[in-house]
Amino acid sequence: MSAVTGGVPFGRLVAVETRKLFDTRSGMTLAAILVALTVAAVAARGAVAGPSLEKLVGTAGIGFGTLLPVLGILSVTGEWSHRTVLTTFALEPRRVRVLAAKCLPPLVTAVVAAVFAMLVAVPVTALTAGVRDVPADWSVSPAALLGWTAGNVLVVAMGLALGMLLLNAPAAIVVCLSASILWSAVARLGSFGETLAGWLDLGSTSAPLMAGAMTGGEAARLAVSVLCWIVLPAAGGVARAVRREAA
Repeated sequence: MSAVTGGVPFGRLVAVETRKLFDTRSGMTLAAILVALTVAAVAARGAVAGPSLEKLVGTAGIGFGTLLPVLGILSVTGEWSHRTVLTTFALEPRRVRVLAAKCLPPLVTAVVAAVFAMLVAVPVTALTAGVRDVPADWSVSPAALLGWTAGNVLVVAMGLALGMLLLNAPAAIVVCLSASILWSAVARLGSFGETLAGWLDLGSTSAPLMAGAMTGGEAARLAVSVLCWIVLPAAGGVARAVRREAA
């Protein structure tokens, strides 16, 4: 009886939401593409740029910046699209806990993806050095590696926030993936547009973080862009999901 009155354990919610994310056809397809693209990109960069571990790890970000936020968007919009959210909220009426459980798997996946990129880059670096018969460059900045991982997490968090706010996968994906293009256009509108993009474009403000070297002013810009693209949309999305009729 205590288990019933206490609700579904949060760990079980996370496990269920993880299974939902990767058991779907779209989730499995995205995960497979992400793995294949990471291996292919790292191998191709090794053949072109040579055995530099830091360069090869960073190459994996080509797919991460596009596919990881889409995975996050699908995790929070999938049940609304398929109208299974009514069953989920019936089993666990505390919707905020359900939303938190939906957000954790994509965020953890971003970290796991960074580790996977390193695991792929290490043997590719060694193999490239052996094939070219040149010494491998194993130097990696820990700050840059952690910053790059944190940048991937922020991109996923942006996808989650937009997904919760819009509750529509296609709309959230379009907004998320076109944001950098739009801000690039804004930056060309003059000094005001350049200043605006410098504070609100998450891709630009997170670049120093991913490089492992951030000043106080750059941290302030990053905080503003995180507030605009992650904190406020997520707060609005939680409020909308809590109040919306689950039908």
